[in-house]
Amino acid sequence: MLERVTYTTLTVMLSGFLCFVLGKIVDLSWPVIAFLTIGLSGYLLMANPLKADPNAPLDQALETIRAKYKVPALAGAIFTTDKLVEFAAVGARKVGTTVPVTADDLWHLGSDTKMMTAMLAGTYVAEKKLSWNDKIISFFPDLDGKVPAAMREITVGQVLSHRAGLIENLPWRELSLSGTLEQQRHNAVEQAFTKPAYPPGDYHYANTDYVVIGAVLEKIGGKPWETLIQERIFQPLGMGSVGFGGLGTPGQIDQPWPHAANGNALPFNGPLMDNPEVMGPAGTVHCTMQDWAKFLIDQLRGGTGMKALLPADIYTAIQTPIPPADYSYGWITCDRPWAGGRALNHAGSNTMNFCVAWLAPGKKFGVLACCNQGSDSAFKACDEAAYTLIQRHIAKP
Repeated sequence: MLERVTYTTLTVMLSGFLCFVLGKIVDLSWPVIAFLTIGLSGYLLMANPLKADPNAPLDQALETIRAKYKVPALAGAIFTTDKLVEFAAVGARKVGTTVPVTADDLWHLGSDTKMMTAMLAGTYVAEKKLSWNDKIISFFPDLDGKVPAAMREITVGQVLSHRAGLIENLPWRELSLSGTLEQQRHNAVEQAFTKPAYPPGDYHYANTDYVVIGAVLEKIGGKPWETLIQERIFQPLGMGSVGFGGLGTPGQIDQPWPHAANGNALPFNGPLMDNPEVMGPAGTVHCTMQDWAKFLIDQLRGGTGMKALLPADIYTAIQTPIPPADYSYGWITCDRPWAGGRALNHAGSNTMNFCVAWLAPGKKFGVLACCNQGSDSAFKACDEAAYTLIQRHIAKP
């Protein structure tokens, strides 16, 4: 802070002196001199912006953002291809209480589960038990005569990249009323493929796509998606905190409590405070920041050709968008100067929580941010937190 004040003060003083001298030379009035001083000061400050202080405590930076957007809690982390660099969490688990969040709390990842489901598919591709070009209907022969001809050609890759023409959401709670999770997801495939919502090939983001992929993986693996992804992704990466559904013990403030868009704490917490379990492959994972970072570090490593959980070609497929859309398999691709070009991004929310992740493969680092509220305020808080984390990492030598 002292550095900022000193730099700003000196800039204004120098600008004022230069404008004063100019004013004397060409006989300018004091209001004009003052106007020029302000303009020149602003130009110099914008042309020579201060870098974020890499030594300032991370929790202070996050608390400033949390308070600005009035969200209950905010967490963030910076990681590289080698390690988790730093992380912090600030605020309260539940608004109106003094119970603080901790750096070891769990956070709901919402649709950032999708990149994990894509990775689970990648494990079977690596084992030659699945191909990105396999037709979905080949795993459900009982549906072959029920689906339109065009839908019989839909591939795994088209579903993962939201190009299958499927409806965004199905009546999930109705689907969850009977049968096992595997039966429910099979029924979801039948509903989605017998009544497509869009022409196949066009991009339409849909939770339904990833529930369909979950059903395919259950056919291959012979177990529920939840078991498969624990065994094949989370356990090998050492992600011991991962669970599914809402957070905390019902009635106890032992994890971040869910909050509505208006910032009010919802009446209940616990595992059932989430979307129905049938939607798991599309968005029900929760875990600590540290464990999410383990997954994201593996994404960074695999995407840059370093040793990772799966072969490099799997990460290439997962992280490469299919033109003209910018969506690949669970990732959105864009160009950012701070990333040195290509950046990967995805956000997630179950309407009661929010999170976001950014990867910069070219710079071999990434950031994540989480909030226990689902709203525009939570989006803005996480977005600003991610930007602050990025600038913080860039500022360090």
